[in-house]
Amino acid sequence: MRESKYEHIIHPFPPLYNSDSRILILGSLPSVKSREQMFFYGHPQNRFWKMISMVFEEKIPQTIDEKKILMLKHNIAMWDTIYSCDIIGSSDSSIKNVVPTDLKRIVDNSKVCKVICNGKTSGKYYEKYQMKYLGIEPDILPSTSPANAAYSLEKLVDIWKKSLIF
Repeated sequence: MRESKYEHIIHPFPPLYNSDSRILILGSLPSVKSREQMFFYGHPQNRFWKMISMVFEEKIPQTIDEKKILMLKHNIAMWDTIYSCDIIGSSDSSIKNVVPTDLKRIVDNSKVCKVICNGKTSGKYYEKYQMKYLGIEPDILPSTSPANAAYSLEKLVDIWKKSLIF
């Protein structure tokens, strides 16, 4: 068995947003698969793209460009609460030595008025580091990660739809 080692990760790709973005969806830190693909929710078992497509009744995007188009069409920005940290693989529970992302430039250069955290880890770090200076209370929603087996895809769609469509 391979020994798990901490690795220092610096967020490897930029946020997705434009001046029309109204909702900011935050993960914690990109998974190993997402870092390989250089885009959000890259693990094939992560239900984010299926869920978001069902919420907006759109075709599931396959390419990074299709994913960007889908999100920007619905005025959604994406980034993560953690800019850098030490982590074992993709394990949120192993995260330590956190440096938070600077979300101010996204909010200052868009119409973001709502923050949605994809999972408790994202919510924890947003509340700890970013909520005070942004002044936006987050909606902390169930994670779309495959590790969150307690929620079916249908239940995720139902919960996320209430927060995304307002």
